[in-house]
Amino acid sequence: MSPQPSAWERVQQRMTRLGLREEQLREQFVLGSGSGGQKVNKTANSISLTHLPSGRSVKCGEARSQHANRILARERLCDLIEEEREKRRQDAAARRARIRFQNRKPSARSSATRVQSKRQRGEVKRLRSRPSGSD
Repeated sequence: MSPQPSAWERVQQRMTRLGLREEQLREQFVLGSGSGGQKVNKTANSISLTHLPSGRSVKCGEARSQHANRILARERLCDLIEEEREKRRQDAAARRARIRFQNRKPSARSSATRVQSKRQRGEVKRLRSRPSGSD
């Protein structure tokens, strides 16, 4: 049985599947805050990660360890980019479905209903005209 990949290797594999490269990321270490005491408040263990091509940015300071925050930030960035791609895919599918619906051939019943309403409207307009001398 092969050994399980580490968390860092898993997140790197996920980034590769999404087409993200480390060169495209700008990583900044910032002072942490919140629970964790003096250790968290004095060290730069929080991560601000920006994907330069898309401009998407995430911040992570949940864990006390800088290494864990680096992994979590990359996972969040992958989640964000996956959600964005899925939304774009769904929007494109909805657009295709709308166009397909608009271009479909109308049913015989709807065509007959449309013709009937046009005839009724024409009759109303004809009755509105001035009476001719022959009537």
